[in-house]
Amino acid sequence: MKRCVAAVILIVLVAGLSPVYGTVYKLYYLGGQSNMDGYGSVGELPGGLKVPPEGVLIYQSSAADDNSPVNGAGKWSSLLPGHGRGFKSDGVTNTYSDRFGVELTLARRLRELNGSRPVALLKYSKGGTSIHVDAARYFGCWDPDFDKGDGVNQYDHFLATLRRAMSVRDIDGDGQDDMLVPAGIVWMQGESDAGDETIARQYEANLKRLMDLVRAALRVDDLPVVVGRISDSGKDDDGQIWDYGSVVRRAQADFCRKDACAALVTSTDGYGYSDKWHYDTVGYIDLGIRFADALHTLEQKK
Repeated sequence: MKRCVAAVILIVLVAGLSPVYGTVYKLYYLGGQSNMDGYGSVGELPGGLKVPPEGVLIYQSSAADDNSPVNGAGKWSSLLPGHGRGFKSDGVTNTYSDRFGVELTLARRLRELNGSRPVALLKYSKGGTSIHVDAARYFGCWDPDFDKGDGVNQYDHFLATLRRAMSVRDIDGDGQDDMLVPAGIVWMQGESDAGDETIARQYEANLKRLMDLVRAALRVDDLPVVVGRISDSGKDDDGQIWDYGSVVRRAQADFCRKDACAALVTSTDGYGYSDKWHYDTVGYIDLGIRFADALHTLEQKK
């Protein structure tokens, strides 16, 4: 059985002949579509989640359309509420929204589980996006070979975000270059691939290829991947939003079963919804904790 590992990416400041290191951060990538964006209401957060946690930084770039200029601009900052739908960054200023996602409780729980080790989150996601090209519509596609229009896709925007984030040597601004250790991937996506049976049946293969490429971008072949299982609010005339959601759910489970360094989070089935498609505030608070627990279990595997 493969062992889940994390590779160290060193960012070194040379002072004379001696390298000077700042803080070592465990780096986690958060990606997917709208339930990764986050639709939790900041106004409904308990007070403890409104305060920036110690030892946590986040870099998030603005969601970008396919065929739009590749940018990836963001700013390493303390973790505040407002990194949900509507968040924007121009690389100088972060504009926070009234929404949040799994990042708030994910980071806190990871700190609890890892002896308060510093955590760095890298977030790039976009609502409505698919992995399969034929399901992209006007929302966007994660397939790296997507070549419609200018050929720019969501994977390109992810790579740009990663490059920009990793190019910052001193992410906490303390005057010393920091070390980022890729430690995991959190993926919440699949609803947009669940509207067509043929597309849904290709989801496992498409997900595997994409996760392999994200791992490659982070330079760790066996990097832990945690997948959130899609669920259905049932708020449609026929009682089912995603016609082939069960096919995608099975594909997600099969991917995680076959990959020794992947795990499936299934708590989504029990969440309430703020609309037909998105979880409510309580759901996002819980989902972040579940993701962190699953990541920790994978990191502890021998």
